[in-house]
Amino acid sequence: MFNKKDVARNSFMLTGKFSRQGYDWWWHSFTAIKDSTQEEVPFFVEYFLCNPALGKNEPIFGQKPLESGGHEKPSYLMVKAGCWGKNKKQLHRFFPLGGNQVKIQKKPYSITADDCFANDETLRGSICVSQEDAELHHEYMSDSGQIEWNLHLDKKIAFNVGYGASAFFRAIKAFEMYWHAEGMKTLVSGQIILDGESYSVKPEFSYGYSDKNWGCNFTSPWVWLSSCCLKSKISGRKLENSVFDIGGGRPKVFGIALNKKLLGAFWYEGEEYEFNFSKFWTGSRTKFSSEETETEILWHVEQQTHKAILKTEIHCKKEDMLWVQYEDPLGNKRFSRLWNGGNGSGTIWLYKKQGKDSVLVDEIEVTHAGCEYGEFSE
Repeated sequence: MFNKKDVARNSFMLTGKFSRQGYDWWWHSFTAIKDSTQEEVPFFVEYFLCNPALGKNEPIFGQKPLESGGHEKPSYLMVKAGCWGKNKKQLHRFFPLGGNQVKIQKKPYSITADDCFANDETLRGSICVSQEDAELHHEYMSDSGQIEWNLHLDKKIAFNVGYGASAFFRAIKAFEMYWHAEGMKTLVSGQIILDGESYSVKPEFSYGYSDKNWGCNFTSPWVWLSSCCLKSKISGRKLENSVFDIGGGRPKVFGIALNKKLLGAFWYEGEEYEFNFSKFWTGSRTKFSSEETETEILWHVEQQTHKAILKTEIHCKKEDMLWVQYEDPLGNKRFSRLWNGGNGSGTIWLYKKQGKDSVLVDEIEVTHAGCEYGEFSE
């Protein structure tokens, strides 16, 4: 059973060796409505911790070269927020992890830094980056602009990936990168102000998503697809109690890479379909590819177990997407083109296996999809 909330998996994870080479982030994406025009705009808010044991009284930027050459390992809380679409942007604010500017509660998690706050139910904060700072400080990895948010989260459906992120495997730091989606379907409500324009976030139209990743480094390729805005093409009915979530790429276990491994979950009107390579007894298998055209990024995923098949085809306009910016815990900016979007669309097909035959359960229209793809530049 994957729809199982777990506050322990959503807690602060940078202990032991991960405290000196590790990251931990809480990601949230959702749709808001611009008050002046009523148009939909997809937003994201993230709280990203890196190498807390190395913290000083100022943020340490891995992208800022030292006078002696080379660079330091980064250490900071990075608060990231922004939007996708025609006015897309990502804004970053940094806090040092030395001293007491950042207060962290481990379980249940909460992060407090000045007016920025995050826990399982609440997100608050603000970011202001001037045009001058964005141009002069490339280590900020930020556009210019100003954003404020005050949001409430109601996490309805979880994707608990199972024993791979259990307490035992977390304790021995077996994986290079871990994932837990406490709210792959999340009702988000509240207000946003972006560059002087106000936006309302309404639960029934928010199509929200909340997850976290942590570990000592990133994966390549990097794949993520998710949406809870689904409509049956067969019945014409909106699927109010459904959501799918796919993520992964090339995970490493004890330093050994497992090529093209994705974790996937589809909650279809209260029925679970899980495609989890770590649960080998289910016969989980995956084929996936991504391609780039002049105008779009496309994802093709086929997952199956002994009981079911899920085919997923998603596309997103490049003009609406960002190259989302991170540096890893070693200070390397390994992704130069990590495509990230919030308004992907497409189709998924769900089949049940009956003997040697596969019977179509539903063909489903997907909109408001979160989507991501990238490979290391090196």
